[in-house]
Amino acid sequence: MTRKRNLEVPLNRVEGDLRISVEMDDMRISDAWSSGLMYRGFERMMIGRGALDGLVITPRICGICSTGHLNAAVLALEMIAGVKPPPDALRIRNLTLLTEKLQSDMRQAFLMFAVDFANPLYRDLPLYEEAVRRYRALHGETSLEVIRETEKLIGIIGILGGQWPHSAFMVPGGVTSVPSGSDLLHCRLLLNEFRYWYERRILGCSIERWLEVRSATDLDEWLEERSEHRESDLGFYIRFARAVGLDRMGRGHGAFVCSGGCDLPEGTSVKSPTGSRNLIPAGFSQGTRVAEFDQKSISEHVAHSWFIDYPGGRHPFEGETRPYASGREAGKYSWAKAPRYNDAPAETGPLAETVVSRNPLFTDLVDKDGPNVFVRELARLTRPARFIPAMEVWVSEITADGNFYGSPGEIIEGRGYGLTDVTRGALGHWVEIRKGEIEQYQVITPTAWNASPRDFHNIRGPMEEALLGTTVRDPSNPVELGHVVRSFDPCLVCTVHAVNASSVREIG
Repeated sequence: MTRKRNLEVPLNRVEGDLRISVEMDDMRISDAWSSGLMYRGFERMMIGRGALDGLVITPRICGICSTGHLNAAVLALEMIAGVKPPPDALRIRNLTLLTEKLQSDMRQAFLMFAVDFANPLYRDLPLYEEAVRRYRALHGETSLEVIRETEKLIGIIGILGGQWPHSAFMVPGGVTSVPSGSDLLHCRLLLNEFRYWYERRILGCSIERWLEVRSATDLDEWLEERSEHRESDLGFYIRFARAVGLDRMGRGHGAFVCSGGCDLPEGTSVKSPTGSRNLIPAGFSQGTRVAEFDQKSISEHVAHSWFIDYPGGRHPFEGETRPYASGREAGKYSWAKAPRYNDAPAETGPLAETVVSRNPLFTDLVDKDGPNVFVRELARLTRPARFIPAMEVWVSEITADGNFYGSPGEIIEGRGYGLTDVTRGALGHWVEIRKGEIEQYQVITPTAWNASPRDFHNIRGPMEEALLGTTVRDPSNPVELGHVVRSFDPCLVCTVHAVNASSVREIG
């Protein structure tokens, strides 16, 4: 006879805004609900404001992806104005966007995700003491290095954007900063230092050697090739993750969406992996079958969200943000809406980015075993290797004291959208301007895609689906549940990383 039980786990890292509830048959998760517990409402704040106000206000949506939100806001206004920034302005935007991704990836991987490797549940594993030495919260050897090295890296945005987070240097028509030769030299030095650390500490090899890993077989051979590979943090991650079964956990729907990002500037020698106009191609895929991306296929459902109901889903240009706090009435359980592509859920983030880019290693891994916690986090850990070479080219191509801005004129009327792939995946801003004021503003964040509740058709969100089948060995210490949820990097990183026994409530 099986025993059913329910757990409510507040995986709160920012302002207490995420709760995971699961139903278990014996110790295996049979159903799950992801609840955003904080009403955001930025869309309503924007109504009636000046056309350019989004450039200052919307970066405050997130303290980690603020450069990404600024980019989405400015792209929407540039679509309305019908302008494109000069090539060097694009290079500065791309450099800052990728810098934000790299620093966040390292912090998420080692300050949030890998901390669970030091959980006492794993004390009997041979690798446990090593995991504690590397990743123990606030004391781990790697953790401390990550804080130090990423703090230096983010200085690139400080130089090119004036500050981080919440900078406002991107404007319709370009950027407000005009870097000098010494500014660019400083950026190059910071990037070189980060590459040196990343290769030595994280990869255990050069970026060029890692990029030769193009299949699951190559990955195994790379791991055994040299002791530096096995002992690097990437090598340790692979060994530990396989030992605890992360490659068999967190499958999900198997659908991916990437909105693309980093337009290639005119005259650059950087190439897109798929021949598109972006370094990060846009696309949607079921498994590894990639289809062309069309923003018209995006909709938002609110059937299980605390908003005034409407049937089915609505495109963001037709969307509404009318809060309706009703408790559990009509099955509503989250302040997050449910974004859908072609009316179906899709996950976004580094793994989606690699699948849509047709990266051979990740295409092979997903074809063999499907998406899972292991491959999701592997895509995040190795993303700097995919982007640092492009960043090095762009910082060397920028002409000091060159042309970084062209006036767009006054923005009075029109509709536009800005889509960009940020740290956690697909981000979109949809804007309508009338008589110089904002009449409509809708935002879909990456975490809204991943942590969405059920939709109008009662289909679970990606994170909810990925939790199904997970075995929880100790309900008072559900570390396996944390592995699955954190592999999506939900946007909860500005507060304490802790789940303790007293915060887990068994309700069944």
